[in-house]
Amino acid sequence: MEYAVKTLQQAIQHFADFENCRKFMEFMRWPDGVIKCPHCGATKLTWLAKEKVYLCYGDHKRKKFSLKVGTMMEDSPIGLDKWLPAFWLLCNCKNGISSYELAKDLGVTQKTAWFMLHRIRTSFKDVEQIKINGDGGPIEIDETFIGGKYQNMHRSRRRGLGNGMKADRGKAMVMGMLERDVRKVRAKVIPDVSRETLQNEILNQIEKKSTVYTDRATGYDRLKAQDFVHETVSHVEEYVREQVHTQGIENFWSLLKRGLKGTYVAVEPFHLDRYVDEQVFRYNNRATRDNPLNDADRFMLAVSQIVGKRLTYAELTGKVGEADF
Repeated sequence: MEYAVKTLQQAIQHFADFENCRKFMEFMRWPDGVIKCPHCGATKLTWLAKEKVYLCYGDHKRKKFSLKVGTMMEDSPIGLDKWLPAFWLLCNCKNGISSYELAKDLGVTQKTAWFMLHRIRTSFKDVEQIKINGDGGPIEIDETFIGGKYQNMHRSRRRGLGNGMKADRGKAMVMGMLERDVRKVRAKVIPDVSRETLQNEILNQIEKKSTVYTDRATGYDRLKAQDFVHETVSHVEEYVREQVHTQGIENFWSLLKRGLKGTYVAVEPFHLDRYVDEQVFRYNNRATRDNPLNDADRFMLAVSQIVGKRLTYAELTGKVGEADF
């Protein structure tokens, strides 16, 4: 679908009309034009314009449902005229957007904006990933540490880490894999950087016999025995040796940290995975010479991924586990 809305200003004006929101959501949720009840799958429905809900004639209790039911927006009192511009902003602001800024832009509270942003990040996550097979070129693998500087920590926390310990202790760890030729990245928070953790992630994400480039961390030192073509570069001596380097994934780390430090300032490790998913989404769907995506393309891709995902406030704040949807 070639969408006429191309800028944020146009999106705000367009989605201020609920009828435009309805038509857009119908197309994104049911692109074949057949609207189905999210509870029973029935197609015999009536649109109740006054209540802004559908009425299903199926044999079940929840006969009425809105456009948000079955998506990560379910049970939200916030209107689509605010949800959809919020999607646009988070998809297209290169370094993200803070909850305080979004609250000011939409006219909601900071707490509401914070909850909205985390729910939108949930839709960014690609849940149907297949193994990387090496067709996208060599795969660069690296890990990084996210957290404050050791010298800036409160003395009680530094005391807990112990004297003389490295600055990366007490930080969250993120592992990333970049397919060099197609410029697609995968990243996730990991519990530690042990050999077992790193190599299990590689075995789960990458097909054997693929070419992988890493630094000389001991966690990667048995990849050849695992049937990978493995080349390393020592950052003590050099950063690039012909085609062997990890500069591409290092570039992704710089973008991730720029957003975390410059926009979000302080991120709890409990929520870090969703911030990583946000940056992965923007990186993998940025405009390139071979893939000239624009703001509307990224927006529509994100909205197309909202079905079947859910994040409640209790889950977000750690009061219960993740909901089954």
